[in-house]
Amino acid sequence: MGADRAILILTDEAVEPLAVAKLIAAIAKREEAGLAILGKQAIDDDANQTGQMLAALLGWPQGTFASKLALEEGRAVVTREIDGGLETVSLALPAVVTTDLRLNTPRYASLPNIMKAKKKPLETTFAADLGVDIAPRLTTLKVEEPPKRKAGVKVADAATLVEKLKNEAKVI
Repeated sequence: MGADRAILILTDEAVEPLAVAKLIAAIAKREEAGLAILGKQAIDDDANQTGQMLAALLGWPQGTFASKLALEEGRAVVTREIDGGLETVSLALPAVVTTDLRLNTPRYASLPNIMKAKKKPLETTFAADLGVDIAPRLTTLKVEEPPKRKAGVKVADAATLVEKLKNEAKVI
């Protein structure tokens, strides 16, 4: 949607959220970016860490889970949904914003626009060329399924339920 060019960073292996934040920070500094917009969380590990780490690495303010974003007079106005309604914050630019699914309605590219996109420049660089240490910091010790839950029981009436809650479950 209006991108004039793209940058692809190649790595030999999968990278952790901290490494991704470091790579994006290196590009943001090199490009003198004024706004970094990231998704809320990764689809591979649901980590929800990269945006916050990027803001910390750059020393920029952050607006998380944005459902609405407006740029006005050198500031980013971010609205996000919270339990009690909506919260709006104003951030000085440059800033980092992570998005909620309500921020944008996806649209499908038409064939002419796909052909135009193929002509846009795509810069390819390697993580090592950015001078960023992307070595893994985490080790997965094990992954296991949670224990199977016991099957429930049917009770004949409310009196039996109360009796079981008192005597067996000891919750009342």
